[in-house]
Amino acid sequence: MPEQKTIKRAQADKRAGKASSTQAGEFVKEQIDKVRAGKHGVRSAKQAIAIGLSEARRAGVAVKSPKKGAASEATRKKAQKDNAAGQHKSTAKKSASSESTARRSRAAANALKRESTEGASHKALSKQTKSAAAKRPAASRSAAAKKAAATKGASGRSAAAKKAAATKGASGRSAAAKKAAHTRVSRAHR
Repeated sequence: MPEQKTIKRAQADKRAGKASSTQAGEFVKEQIDKVRAGKHGVRSAKQAIAIGLSEARRAGVAVKSPKKGAASEATRKKAQKDNAAGQHKSTAKKSASSESTARRSRAAANALKRESTEGASHKALSKQTKSAAAKRPAASRSAAAKKAAATKGASGRSAAAKKAAATKGASGRSAAAKKAAHTRVSRAHR
């Protein structure tokens, strides 16, 4: 069950006109924080992300189900069921009693508690991010970067530039300044 502050942050993202994936990111972040705090574990970074996306769908965030072939049929059906639960529509008749549902829920929670917290480490998340990005074409990655820059706003871009400059180090700042000066000169000569 997601925390109220996570739901509120996701709703604020929606009001701000941010993408559904950004809204869902709030739930994924909450899961990663829970794993890092030792509340439960995960087998991999992918599992932590899947749990977060599932919670987002059940909370009403319009996250698309995986495409055919991208995930197993069971995963796709679970995603559709979560989306339906988020929209307050029932996809199938409830056949299990509430007692067996509670037992299943407890069993799943206990199984997660036995897992390692290594799946939410910086290294595991970095590896997952890089492998996911590598599967996308360059044009898709470029379009996402351009969209991010466009939706940031002037103050957001300025803050990002200042942060980048602060974390670069002296030699990095020097190289960036020389490059910037070079591009300004070449534009002036056009």
